[in-house]
Amino acid sequence: MKPSIRQRLRDYIRTAGPREIALAYLQIFAGCLLGGAAYPAFLVPNSIAPGGLTGAATILNHVFHWPVGTVSLILNVPLFILGYRSMGRVFAFRSLIATVLFSLCIDILPIRPVSTDPLLGTLFGGVVLGVGLGLILRGGATTGGTDMIARMVHRRLPFISVGMFLFVLDCLVVMCAAVFIGTEQALYAFINIYACSKVIDAVMMGFGGNKACFIMTPRWESITGRLMEEVGRGVTHLNARGAYTGKQQPVVLCVASRQEIMAVKRIVQEEDESAFMFITDAHEALGEGFSRLDSQD
Repeated sequence: MKPSIRQRLRDYIRTAGPREIALAYLQIFAGCLLGGAAYPAFLVPNSIAPGGLTGAATILNHVFHWPVGTVSLILNVPLFILGYRSMGRVFAFRSLIATVLFSLCIDILPIRPVSTDPLLGTLFGGVVLGVGLGLILRGGATTGGTDMIARMVHRRLPFISVGMFLFVLDCLVVMCAAVFIGTEQALYAFINIYACSKVIDAVMMGFGGNKACFIMTPRWESITGRLMEEVGRGVTHLNARGAYTGKQQPVVLCVASRQEIMAVKRIVQEEDESAFMFITDAHEALGEGFSRLDSQD
């Protein structure tokens, strides 16, 4: 069974050295600053409640003018007390730091509203918040008390997945926003949640523009040689058999940067115009010629 992101983060925390730990806290700090800034800059001025407890705090801010960060922190603390045992000490400690710092940043950062246009606030707020939350997750922490609620519910009701429960909670918060703030703001909140989740995935998986090229051709030997010599990238041969011809022929796999893709295409075209080739995104390329493995969390 493939380990979850949470489990991988916990494994990393247990084996991390001083350099990795320092980098983790730096990411948490930067993520809290960015994520916290998204609220006064984009979300609160436009009354966008992006799900979770912070979204609930945004609704309360709209109705009672209570500070978003303070209310979010008050809502989160009891959940930490109930759920910290299921998180592990180090993960819980980092998450507590991230939650407190994130909440403080929402209230104390001296940032004026950047845009009062709801659509701009929704999209840019989602991007900035997504980058911030993604960095916090990469640092081995979380700011969401709803995560702990979801885990506790999943333990007692295993047929309810954590992701499903979080989605239901977000929908409930957005429906409350529709009642107390307005239907349009609730619709904008759905857009914000979608944008934020996509950016979080991008931060977690990596922003690299690397591409994985799969090449099927009888001239695989000459193409392999030219890729290694002219592009300077390693090449892997994957065992494959054509379903129609039944012939055994290797598939050439080469991972290259976005700037090198044109050179790869040119080599394949020059060697075999009838070759079949497809290119897909490689979200992260780690190892020789790319990012160092020991620099990743």
